[in-house]
Amino acid sequence: MDAINIIKETLKNRRPRSVKNSISHYMHAAVLIPVFLEDGGYKVLFTERSHKVEHHKGQISFPGGVIDKKDRSLEETALRESYEEIGLLTEDVELLGQIDEVLTVTSHFIIHPFVGRIPYPYSFIINHEEVESIITIPLQFFFDKKDHADLDGFTYRGTTYEYQDYTIWGATASIMENLIHLVGKNLCLPENVE
Repeated sequence: MDAINIIKETLKNRRPRSVKNSISHYMHAAVLIPVFLEDGGYKVLFTERSHKVEHHKGQISFPGGVIDKKDRSLEETALRESYEEIGLLTEDVELLGQIDEVLTVTSHFIIHPFVGRIPYPYSFIINHEEVESIITIPLQFFFDKKDHADLDGFTYRGTTYEYQDYTIWGATASIMENLIHLVGKNLCLPENVE
């Protein structure tokens, strides 16, 4: 069974753990974890946030954002935001399942992550008001995490991943750690770390 089917099978009958929303000022957001096949290996797509956005300027994240009143579901939020940020059409995404919710400590968001298979290569259209660039990283890379990172004058203590010139930390790192925890033991991925 390939990685996409393993992810789908692992997540299909599993109920994601939720964050207790005892504090009413938490906002809800949904993100898409886009996974695709390139050169025989699976990769994950991330965005580098622009410095024009309100929260998490310049950080590595997934396409996604705050729930809109018009959204009928969390999945719709993740897909709508992915289209708005990188031009990924809803019909080009195969949703594979949802993983556990994550709480951002400083900005007070509860993030609802969805995994989706996307075609690649793809004609992305980047909205530079929100996204600086697109980054793709081999899925295999996330089997090797660190427990801290030095970031612009302070040390972050928590799961981090260092890839080339990028540091993935905070909620994005927690989401990837959770995905690997849930499906990693079933994956047999080729060695495609760059």
